[in-house]
Amino acid sequence: MNVFYGAMIFGIIAGIVAVIYSISITIWALKHEEGSERMKQIAKAIQEGATAFLNRQYRTVAIVGIIIFALILIGGIWIPQFGILTASGFLLGAILSALAGYLGMFNAVRANVRTAQIAHKGLKPALQFAFKGGSVTGLMVLGLGVLGISLFSLITYSITGTIGGVVNSLIGFAFGCSLISVFARLGGGIYTKAADVGADLVGKVEAGIPEDDPRNPAVIADQVGDNVGDCAGMAADVFETFAVTIIASMLLAFSIFQNYGSHELMKAILYPLLLGGIAVFTSIIGVFFVSAPTKEKIMQGLYKGLFATGIISAIFYYFFTVNFMKGVGQYSPLDYFYSAIVGLVLTALIIVITDYFTSTSFSPVKTIAKASTTGHATNIIAGLAVGQISTALPVIAIVFAILLSYHFAGFYGVAIAASSMLSMAGMVIAVDSFGPITDNAGGIAEMSELPGDVRETTDALDAVGNTTKAVTKGYAIGSAALAAIVLFSEYARLIEKGAVHFSFSISQPGVLVGLFLGAMLPYLFASLAMKAVGKAAGDIVVEVRRQFKEIPGIMEGTGKPEYGKCVDIVTKSSLRQMILPAFIPIAAPIVFGLTLGPQVLGGLLLGTIISGLFVAISMTSGGAAWDNAKKLIEKGLYGGKGSEAHKAAVTGDTVGDPSKDTAGPAINPMIKVVNIFTILIIPIVLILWH
Repeated sequence: MNVFYGAMIFGIIAGIVAVIYSISITIWALKHEEGSERMKQIAKAIQEGATAFLNRQYRTVAIVGIIIFALILIGGIWIPQFGILTASGFLLGAILSALAGYLGMFNAVRANVRTAQIAHKGLKPALQFAFKGGSVTGLMVLGLGVLGISLFSLITYSITGTIGGVVNSLIGFAFGCSLISVFARLGGGIYTKAADVGADLVGKVEAGIPEDDPRNPAVIADQVGDNVGDCAGMAADVFETFAVTIIASMLLAFSIFQNYGSHELMKAILYPLLLGGIAVFTSIIGVFFVSAPTKEKIMQGLYKGLFATGIISAIFYYFFTVNFMKGVGQYSPLDYFYSAIVGLVLTALIIVITDYFTSTSFSPVKTIAKASTTGHATNIIAGLAVGQISTALPVIAIVFAILLSYHFAGFYGVAIAASSMLSMAGMVIAVDSFGPITDNAGGIAEMSELPGDVRETTDALDAVGNTTKAVTKGYAIGSAALAAIVLFSEYARLIEKGAVHFSFSISQPGVLVGLFLGAMLPYLFASLAMKAVGKAAGDIVVEVRRQFKEIPGIMEGTGKPEYGKCVDIVTKSSLRQMILPAFIPIAAPIVFGLTLGPQVLGGLLLGTIISGLFVAISMTSGGAAWDNAKKLIEKGLYGGKGSEAHKAAVTGDTVGDPSKDTAGPAINPMIKVVNIFTILIIPIVLILWH
């Protein structure tokens, strides 16, 4: 068992290194100047709004978490897989997922104003500062994931004395991560898009004032939304995806390698976690590769860091795998290494594909911009078309990744590919968090009336940040699909092991029924999320119109808008609206699975994975393409700001906003909640249907 303790110590050290890196960069960042008093006031308002929202959100989710914790704890009386360890894992996973989101937000709302101030010095220093600020979130997500799983596994093993006890308890840890993630994604997504849509509809469309204009009462709520949605929500989301993927791979290894020696079994279980530990160090190295000499090469500068991390990771993985995995199972160490490479290559492919469909440099976005010249309807048609066609290449890439990794090492190879893909989470989240930091920096520059050259720098960074956020969503959705396939494979193994008379075949009515029901869930979930944004945005529109009408001097700049009222309204509305859709992935397995049986439940899992993947990609890529088409026109194309084409593009962007930042991204954790919750309740399914 020396290999187990050695792996846990390495994981704990890697996690601590990531946390120390994040803290040291945060301290370094806080030493930089915040700028003028006006900039400080705006930044403080954003900080207070973001903190208030997350505090309220986590208090709401804590009530749900306490109830589930109690049910898992009490369930241990009748079901051995439940009890204190699984309940403790659930609690720890939920706390760490919430912490990942909170720390990501804490850093972003302090890096934004400093980025705006550093923009006085030019593009290069502003880019490097904003990216290092984002890297705090990325490394914290990766580090907390490795640290949490390693520490909990070590404690659980010391109590149970068996690796089986560790694996069973980790299911609770994964479910805790997933539960927080789906609430964080939904709540933050509803908030950010309700504020954004509300601000745009009254400010841009009705009042004709620019984006981030201080006269708009919803402008602070909009800035807060960037952080609670794209930073805190994404951090919790990818933390959950990373943790669930690693745990799913460990579960699958436990099932596949049970008939091999204990030493081989242990190595197979630990290998995915150790890949994540290695990635902490390669991600820190990759941060220092990011640089861009000109505005046109900002994206290439960020990609330089991403691809450097991937290449360095591949080198480290090779030397580690050929030594650690020697003699494990029926495959050679190179087969396991090739599976890991498949995951890294898939990451690169999804990033490049998503960039193509969402960047202003390529034809999909240019097509939407051109369609805007003939009206609002043609803009919407073009945006929908881009969103739908954007699903093809990512799905083909995922299909080839599954086939290749399965060819190399069976379903365990698919699990390795998924784990390897998620090992890039640190750098990918760093690139994502760069987006809300630069977006806020631009808003602060506009509201503080900083010189034109400063705003020009922040606009260049913000334009790239919009694409980086889209790329990260594509990465998160693609990795979630692989993770969900691994989870389904484990579900099928556990059911067939516990009830040998059950099997999964497309010719069985139960499986077909489950496929239809599962395929329905992402559409139902997305619909409720979109309606929630519409309701919350409507509340903001009413409030902004009231202030424009009742507060004298707003449009002249002599009256001060009541920013706090908009922040409070959208906070209350988004928290209220997130509850119903968040319960769908928990209610569905109970309603359909426990009542209709394991075959229906298995079909439901597959249907959710497949339709969820398509819905999520089409919504996120299509929405981002709409947004960047608007930005392309704002640069002067087809008449620029205020033109008829621009008005049509604003409509498309407004339609795409809840798709790309609320419903689409939230489908990612929703898929995994369905899967991991189903694995958690398998003992109950077997009792009812054995």
